[in-house]
Amino acid sequence: MTNTFISDYDILNTFCPEKNSINFFGFKDILEQGKIVVLNMNIAVYKNLSKLIAAYLKLDFQGEVLSQLSQNTVRPSVFICDEFHEYATTTDSEFFAQSREAKCVNIVATQSYTSLLNSLKDQYATKAIIQNLINKLWYRTDDIFTIEDAQKQIGKEDKTKISKSISENAQETNYNYITNSLNSKHSSVSESITTHINTDFIYDTQFFTRGLETFSCLSFISNGNKILPPQKLNMKPYFLDNKDKPKKKDSFKII
Repeated sequence: MTNTFISDYDILNTFCPEKNSINFFGFKDILEQGKIVVLNMNIAVYKNLSKLIAAYLKLDFQGEVLSQLSQNTVRPSVFICDEFHEYATTTDSEFFAQSREAKCVNIVATQSYTSLLNSLKDQYATKAIIQNLINKLWYRTDDIFTIEDAQKQIGKEDKTKISKSISENAQETNYNYITNSLNSKHSSVSESITTHINTDFIYDTQFFTRGLETFSCLSFISNGNKILPPQKLNMKPYFLDNKDKPKKKDSFKII
């Protein structure tokens, strides 16, 4: 573990500088001064090191945030992580469960629930993390685990199904050899329509796989008092100007 920090000069210079060059004194100082810490390491270049640093940095932050609960002053904080499945640990569920009391907002993004499960190797820990993330935005996905979990959380509703059938009865039928067709006399045609109510998921699998366009998602969010009805949202990418984005009625724009 320690060999990584002394085998590469750039890594040694960054994480093991001279004492008078140290500018990071832990998250206690960061939280008190309201500063931002950004870990920007290419996982393709520093695969093992980036996961090592991210894990320890995250645990140090979580420990400092929760330690505020025993103090008189609790400072609001935010944890943001992209590709969360690469850096998730089994203890994250415990932090997410207690972080609300410590006024910490957690914003994480992952490719799918299966990616998270593949990293943790623990189905119960994965479900505990998902359960502690109240607000969710689901983008287009082919992952069945993600789709099924989203469908179960959103719930079911009564859907009306209509079926039609048409039947024809004839008493005298003759074959016409000239036209190669059947000619019927005293025939009757009847049509029956059947309506029945079925309980099914509000959003089917096709909605997740084909119904969501680029920059659109299905939301499951709260306003602080109650969960809002699940609905499709049209997102507004930061790199698109207002004139380049078509406006749609009854849509939300989240920047």
